[in-house]
Amino acid sequence: MGILSDLEPKAVFHYFEEITKIPHGSGNVGQISDYLADFARKRGLFYIQDELKNIIMRKEATPGYEEEPPVILQGHMDMVAVKKPDCDMDMAKSGLRVAVRGDEIYAEGTSLGGDDGIAVAYALALLDSDCIKHPELEVVVTVDEEVGMDGARGIDLSMLNGRRMINLDSEEEGIFLTSCAGGARVKCILPMERQERQGVAMELKLGGLLGGHSGGEIHKERGNANCLMGRVLCRMLEKRPIWLCELAGGLADNAIPRETRALVVAEEKDRDLLAETVRQVEAEVRAELATKDPGVFLSAEVRGFGRYVCAGAEDTRRAAAFLCAVPNGVQAMSADMPGLVETSLNLGILELGDAGEMRAEFSVRSSVESAKEALIGKLKAVTELAGGRWEISGDYPGWKYRKDSPLREKMVAVYEEMYKAKPKVEAIHAGLECGILGSKIPDLDCVSIGPQMRDIHTTEETLSISSTRRVWEYLVKLLETKD
Repeated sequence: MGILSDLEPKAVFHYFEEITKIPHGSGNVGQISDYLADFARKRGLFYIQDELKNIIMRKEATPGYEEEPPVILQGHMDMVAVKKPDCDMDMAKSGLRVAVRGDEIYAEGTSLGGDDGIAVAYALALLDSDCIKHPELEVVVTVDEEVGMDGARGIDLSMLNGRRMINLDSEEEGIFLTSCAGGARVKCILPMERQERQGVAMELKLGGLLGGHSGGEIHKERGNANCLMGRVLCRMLEKRPIWLCELAGGLADNAIPRETRALVVAEEKDRDLLAETVRQVEAEVRAELATKDPGVFLSAEVRGFGRYVCAGAEDTRRAAAFLCAVPNGVQAMSADMPGLVETSLNLGILELGDAGEMRAEFSVRSSVESAKEALIGKLKAVTELAGGRWEISGDYPGWKYRKDSPLREKMVAVYEEMYKAKPKVEAIHAGLECGILGSKIPDLDCVSIGPQMRDIHTTEETLSISSTRRVWEYLVKLLETKD
């Protein structure tokens, strides 16, 4: 018996638990892709597994539904695989330790992967059923959505019959998404000449932040551990020289980093002054984030005295100045849709590697293409001024709102009939694959929905059991309702 065996709908939670047993972080999708291909093969379904490991599956319409428009169900198979500092799990090799707390499913010590494992579970439960009435179903499950939508970018959809697509990559029940921002990843690289330096080694730790999805939570103005560490380094350099040895923070460009660690070397005589400076910065940050991030902490611990390999004094100053100067967070709110973030960026990954380079990776988003390009241009300029270079990858288009949408009208009508209430029809700042896939399917009519989740892309991620059931019942009713 599985942990989720007693939950309803049984088929959905069965497949969701099966998915959690398979390592499927972004870039590590071979096993989960093979599992999906094997699922289709055993049931005699038409399927394609392409070179990227994307999966397409098709199930014929049930009797009486042959003339109904085919429906595409779409999600992605990869997850943001993050774990707590004290978690001993190797997420590249081990499945998740799922657990239930009240109405929520979570994973012990790690992210859950409800984004987007629940979409795959819904699709498999529908494909496996012999009693649900439906038109022709085409299921598209892409790879590596979380690291640039590479699967959506490379997939061939020319064989699909459907022109209506239900994307199952949303996290708020009762909200129908009909457009989203475009985005890109920007990697800024600063050369850091390495040298030996004698002195006292101080380890700086900044953590206790809530983090979150940079598309879904960026408007909450939570602390970014990488940016705050830049502030710490700048303040220390205002007092006395330091030399940067190690720097690491964040796990994904699209996740707001919760903790960052740095190792610096200073002269012995400056140790107490610098430690007091760190305490002052901690007090300031705790006061500033008392409501948004009440658990934030900053510490400085002496780790020894000796000779250490560090960045030079000038390179350390340039790196700290860069981190203080680069923009981060919300840059503009939409003038057309109150409450919607128009343009933002997130410094998600920060690392000083052994190769002698500091790497800073940003997720840039905007619903206005020119504003996205302007923000990328600003990052380029700051990087060049700091003596570095930049790389752009994962550039994806936004998903434009469609005024005439038979699918949206049908979905709203079915929702109102079931729940006696109107769903919210909204745009989202986070990126979805709908824009890319829409460029591959002529006249695609698309809506994105999903069950309630919290804190996706973090170790606090949860999936609502009751919401998962309601969305399943809605999907079944929607498919059974003829045009």
